[in-house]
Amino acid sequence: MKKKRSDHYSGIGGQAVIEGIMMKNKDRYSVAVRTQGGSINVSVEEYDSVAPFKVLNRIPFIRGVFAFIDSLVLGIRTLNYSASFFEDESEREHKGSAGTGAMSKVVSALTVIVSLAIAIALFMLLPYFLSQLLRRWIINDTILALIEGVIRIVIFILYLLLISCLNDIKRVFMYHGAEHKCINCLEHGFPLTVENVARSSRQHKRCGTSFLFFVVLISVILFVFIRVNDPVMRVVLRLVLIPVIAGISYEIIRLAGRSDNPIVRVLSAPGLALQKLTTREPDDEMIEVAMVAVDAVFDWRTYLYEEFGLAL
Repeated sequence: MKKKRSDHYSGIGGQAVIEGIMMKNKDRYSVAVRTQGGSINVSVEEYDSVAPFKVLNRIPFIRGVFAFIDSLVLGIRTLNYSASFFEDESEREHKGSAGTGAMSKVVSALTVIVSLAIAIALFMLLPYFLSQLLRRWIINDTILALIEGVIRIVIFILYLLLISCLNDIKRVFMYHGAEHKCINCLEHGFPLTVENVARSSRQHKRCGTSFLFFVVLISVILFVFIRVNDPVMRVVLRLVLIPVIAGISYEIIRLAGRSDNPIVRVLSAPGLALQKLTTREPDDEMIEVAMVAVDAVFDWRTYLYEEFGLAL
């Protein structure tokens, strides 16, 4: 048997949806939802990246921009799909799969645009304008940039704290924990059983929460060193640099998912700590849903054999 390590990369990832889990492996993704009747409905689909050319998804820093947009598009698509199971019968025309028609794709695209606009206003522009209120007392641009960064971090943490108090979100965070536990279980060389998954950690270095933390942190660093004097250009700069920030953050997360050296552990620590807010301990039924989602798109038995020499 091969020597076990803690840095085996599986390549799978996902997110929590309403009463379920989405798991993605390469171009295939599954959505497993625990229906109101108690059964688990699972759908498997192919996902085409928004990148106009596939080669763009392999170029460092550029690939992170498209990966971020893809995660938003797929996330909203699968959230809408899972929500369809809990609509009133009079309002629902139940879809047989997680794929969407032309109209649904338009709605998803508009939702992504609105979500991005709100996120940019809340996490990028609001901290800047709040920091500028102090300009009459603080004239040093470096200090103002640092204050803006602190405000941005505080807003991000307060946002996580507030949404974690909502009852519906708490269940989503429990499914989020089940998603992480499944991936950690496999990447540490254990067969996918309810008992093994339950014992696994609910924190993972490739989590979207960690990615968002790096987005905030990288923005703080960049805006300290990249400055312009014109007030309008300062706002433009914060918009123009968003793809750069996303690209850098993606590369850090990608490195974290493939390495366990001390530097990576230090960089990952804040994001892992924040995951205590965005994940909760799942129950066994939630774990079962996550296992179904994984099994639908990932040959984990072959993975365990090739990575750990574990024959099942």
